[in-house]
Amino acid sequence: MIRLMIADDHPVVREGLRRLVSEAPDMTVVAEAGTGGEVLEHSDRPDLDVLLLDISMPGPGFLEVMRALREGERHLPVLVLSAHSEDRYAVRALRSGAAGYLTKNHSPEELVGAIRKVYGGGRYVTESLAEKWAFVVGDESDVPGHQKLSDREYQVLVLLANGKLVKEIAAELELSPKTVSTYRTRILEKLELDSTAELVRYALEHDLLETLP
Repeated sequence: MIRLMIADDHPVVREGLRRLVSEAPDMTVVAEAGTGGEVLEHSDRPDLDVLLLDISMPGPGFLEVMRALREGERHLPVLVLSAHSEDRYAVRALRSGAAGYLTKNHSPEELVGAIRKVYGGGRYVTESLAEKWAFVVGDESDVPGHQKLSDREYQVLVLLANGKLVKEIAAELELSPKTVSTYRTRILEKLELDSTAELVRYALEHDLLETLP
């Protein structure tokens, strides 16, 4: 029996997923979470096999949750189920340690199949996502610069692009202003940009001006 935790901040969505999963003879839901904090509270449960995770939830953001899971004592397969398109977050999710990424417009049958695959130790990606992922793990010459940033660099990039000051970012990410400034310098170097204004323009061109997951 595959034991699941469903993490989504919408109770109606959680209920729908619970009913869908319950129809599969080899699956059961043993926990639910509505915030990133609740995900981390339940993630070390011994009766948990797979985490079905939404990418946009209150509390600790997606990247913070994935980092905490990576640093935990046990490996919990994470299947991301998101309303965001693959172009927006899928590669970042895989780089953060997710075992798969599926958008919410896929069929129930595909979701069940994806859960079984990550439970078995596999990685679930669609054909289009597999092509994007191949660029990241192989030839990165055609990969957008922001996809090559570390998770922390990506967070700082988006926050800067959204108009946050260094001291505000430092407080939000619990870092020193000096550390944030160092990240800013690295980001500009990696993206071959000269100023924060150019960084904002880059973010606009790549549709990154939004709240971080």
